[in-house]
Amino acid sequence: MSREAVPVWFITGCSSGFGRELTKLVLARGWRAVVTARDPHQVADLVAGHDGQALLQALDVTDPAAVDAAVASATDTFGRIDVLVNNAGIGYFAAIEEGEDAAIRRMFEINVFGLTRLTQAVLPLMRRQRSGHIVNFSSIGGLCAYPALGFYNATKFAVEGLSEALGKEVAPLGIKVLLVEPSGFRTDWAGRSAAESAREIPDYAATAGANRRAVRESSGHQPGDPRRAALAIVEAVESAHPPLRLLLGRDALCAAYAKLDELKGEFAAWERVTLGADAPPD
Repeated sequence: MSREAVPVWFITGCSSGFGRELTKLVLARGWRAVVTARDPHQVADLVAGHDGQALLQALDVTDPAAVDAAVASATDTFGRIDVLVNNAGIGYFAAIEEGEDAAIRRMFEINVFGLTRLTQAVLPLMRRQRSGHIVNFSSIGGLCAYPALGFYNATKFAVEGLSEALGKEVAPLGIKVLLVEPSGFRTDWAGRSAAESAREIPDYAATAGANRRAVRESSGHQPGDPRRAALAIVEAVESAHPPLRLLLGRDALCAAYAKLDELKGEFAAWERVTLGADAPPD
């Protein structure tokens, strides 16, 4: 295989979880990788021994100058980007009334605007190539909302809508989009990576409060295996007919089907009222 034929993956959030496992898998397959993290020391072990194959970049996705510099460096080094993986993200636990403005805005800056900024930076190169795959990490929380996760859900619902529209815009240009929708995996998402509101309102103890504690207590014990998730993502990207949405984990599949049933039932129950909102035919 010629060097030009070896794919280049640009992966954000490589210090832990999905990003770290994807990076290891990509490099193990002999592919090239742009390995990014806010603190490059946390991923130095990943690139060790991969000279010429891996490019280490310090990257804070909320910093436009850093995004532009990382994409320029990747292009200068490898000449192309075949797969962009927007994995960097954080969580935040709070009932809607408990939400703190600064924490909410920080999460949107990372989960939505950082993802958008990097996508916009890579798209001109992919358009010139007339090829590429953009992998955006959503969550089962991008399809189903849960108490204490409303603001996190809002970021992932935004990623869902943006990615679905993007997929329709870039399909004629040879570019594909993949939404990754995991349920609970053994990453650090529910650990140190997730913040929570300083106050808890007693009236939400049985809903948001209970779910906040349940998610925290599950950290490290979730059924999902990040290594297997990385294999699933690579399989989808390499497929001749990749999906727009890739659910990961049994819990994600069950929750998605339950949401579909809930939607269909509610739509059917209110069909008369829905159709009655149209103006009478002329």
